Amino acid sequence: MVLPPSVTKITEEGRNPRFRIKDTMSETATATAPAPAASGHTSKYTRNAPYTSRVLVNQRLTGPESEKETIHIEMELEDGMHYTPGDAVGIIPTNRIEAVEGVLKALNYTGDERVLDHYKNEISFEEALTRHLAIGKLARGAVNQYAKLCGENVPAGLKELLGADNKAKAEEYTWGREFVDLITEFPGIITAPQQLFNVLQRLTPRMYSIASSIAMHPNQVHTVIRVIRYNTHGAERQGVCSGNMAERAPVGGTMPVFLHENNAFRLPENTDAPVIMIGPGTGIAPFRAFLEERAVTGQKGKNWVIFGEQRSVSDFLYKDEFEEWQQSGVLNLFHTAFSRDQQKKVYVQDRMTENAAELYKWLEEGAYFYVCGDASRMAKDVETALLDAIAKGQDSTPEAAQEYLTAMKKAKRYQRDVY
Repeated sequence: MVLPPSVTKITEEGRNPRFRIKDTMSETATATAPAPAASGHTSKYTRNAPYTSRVLVNQRLTGPESEKETIHIEMELEDGMHYTPGDAVGIIPTNRIEAVEGVLKALNYTGDERVLDHYKNEISFEEALTRHLAIGKLARGAVNQYAKLCGENVPAGLKELLGADNKAKAEEYTWGREFVDLITEFPGIITAPQQLFNVLQRLTPRMYSIASSIAMHPNQVHTVIRVIRYNTHGAERQGVCSGNMAERAPVGGTMPVFLHENNAFRLPENTDAPVIMIGPGTGIAPFRAFLEERAVTGQKGKNWVIFGEQRSVSDFLYKDEFEEWQQSGVLNLFHTAFSRDQQKKVYVQDRMTENAAELYKWLEEGAYFYVCGDASRMAKDVETALLDAIAKGQDSTPEAAQEYLTAMKKAKRYQRDVY
């Protein structure tokens, strides 16, 4: 696979104006969810005791003209660390230096001050801001805790953001802001660095779907990450972990990681069963792992992928690999939905509708159906298209199609990894 060079600095990206800030600020599924316990195979390393992994590859997948910056990451694993396609890798990020310096400047501290971390270990304030505290995307909880430090003397503007009656106003205020914006607008409230441990949440790991088969890449784990960059309130921002991986995870550098098993997203035990995979954008990650696994282990079941993105010329992730899988017969059917390549936008659910008869035929052959990606719209639209295909295939009612889908769920033939 030939990948374009990595981008290692913040760039001005062309953004589609239809994307709301809220959409472009979220980091991936898994990126904001608390990290569950690690797999039994990898219990030696957890979110609290991660493995220090060496970065082997960090390269950009999208072209320079793309509205998105998507990177392919490969990291080394210790002998004995194991995962299964469908699992996730947890990456523990650090806050960028500029963000840390901004908070220190706003609070008028040097960073050398001593504080106790969440486990009562003494560390510098700078380290706390870098590795322990969530100073990025501002949360309503942080606003409330910050206000509590004022006692009865809460500034008027801050008071307007408190309480259940002001929830909508508080959400509007926090949208697109970071902690530094709060302490800049309402200064003089922090009187000791230790107070921030009561105001801010912990800096948590981000979880990303694994995009590789360990059978094909021994002692390695791969993932694909959409780098989040945006400008709000007059400042350039970036996703905490995606920015970390884009700018502070060079080849040869190290990252703290751990593995997390996801038994709810698995290839069928019957290796002859057909598999249908719907993965727009970075949702393609687990399906790259599925195809590698089926190829390297010689599984005979048919494979069908529907992949979606904006433009084929700049956003066709893993194009060379998909073409190789088609030529070798690993990938039996492959459809793409590049929404901006024609006047009328086309999405993965549209390709499902166009191929509804074939889709139902595969389901009747016992195919397993998988979806990975955005939960708010894409996953719902895909399920609607799936139900429509079933209803047409059966020449039945929507209620009967729902019963069919319910039976698929019970048989674990309909699995989703959505966020």
